[in-house]
Amino acid sequence: MASPRARVVPLPRKAASALPHYELRARRLRGSDMALEIWQLPASATPHVRQPTYVAGLHGRNLSLVEHRLLRRLKAVRIDLNDLPVIDALRVPIDEELAINLGLLFRALAPMRNRDHMAAVAAGIEAMRKEEAGYWLGMAMHRKHPRRVLMALRFLLIDPAH
Repeated sequence: MASPRARVVPLPRKAASALPHYELRARRLRGSDMALEIWQLPASATPHVRQPTYVAGLHGRNLSLVEHRLLRRLKAVRIDLNDLPVIDALRVPIDEELAINLGLLFRALAPMRNRDHMAAVAAGIEAMRKEEAGYWLGMAMHRKHPRRVLMALRFLLIDPAH
């Protein structure tokens, strides 16, 4: 993903505070396909992070099924992915709340195949507060069996009537 021609949008001055730093990386794949990834960057608030750390990513069919939701949320924070160049990768700093929520969304949706269940999980994660999403993402990233954690989350968010 590290391209020498990647466009980097500089961090605003207020982001140099004692908060963790996150970055959204987007790149265009073949055709109209796109790949989105969330990375945690080194910051004074996270001394254990010494190099950029991959949090989650989504591409292909699963991304296209929730792309309208993502574009709406990213547009609200003034990130436009519609004119993404074919060669370049876009790197945009994002706030902690959005990064945690998108990271959890990407991890939960990546292995899923059922469209109805994906919509239910996406809606449930989108409605989560920062603390709840942070809890689930931390469990999914740092547990011995993260797939079990994500499966439990999916069970909780999918309506059994469907």
